[in-house]
Amino acid sequence: MNLGIAELHRLVKENKLVENLSQRELENPEGAGFDLRVGELYEISGQGFLGVTERETPNMTSIAKFEEGKTLEVALKPNTYYIIKTVESVHMPEDLLAIMTPRSTLFRSGVYVFGGQVPPGYEGELNMGIYNFRQEEFRVEMGARVVHIMFSEVKGKGNMYRGQWQGGRTTTKNRETQV
Repeated sequence: MNLGIAELHRLVKENKLVENLSQRELENPEGAGFDLRVGELYEISGQGFLGVTERETPNMTSIAKFEEGKTLEVALKPNTYYIIKTVESVHMPEDLLAIMTPRSTLFRSGVYVFGGQVPPGYEGELNMGIYNFRQEEFRVEMGARVVHIMFSEVKGKGNMYRGQWQGGRTTTKNRETQV
């Protein structure tokens, strides 16, 4: 069962479930969750690797960062994949799981955000992929709302996140052993 806005606002206030929410999300959000914003945009270069026990992600270079009160538009190149990090950070308790879905303006424009799930115990900003499927550039403003996050209750005993991406880390420095 997804949590409603009244319960989410209570958890934001009492437990800092989500920090750095926009005024819109604090006062009058839509649906049964919050819209999260682009906080940082990364270009990707080089190769990656995923093995049974080891992994290495491609190089990530920050090309734009959100600053409150400043307007910054970035052009997403055609047929290009980027990583975005949210302005907001989460503090997931052991009894909640979150799912992120892209806002419809993006997929109506030929751009897709590859979100996912946020497990119990994860803390930090959220990283996800964004791809411009179009043959022309698509402009996005830093701080724009890109995904909707919904929270569901975990019934019974779950396990807390213990992975190496804790804290919003975007990339590996070298090949590393997976937890």
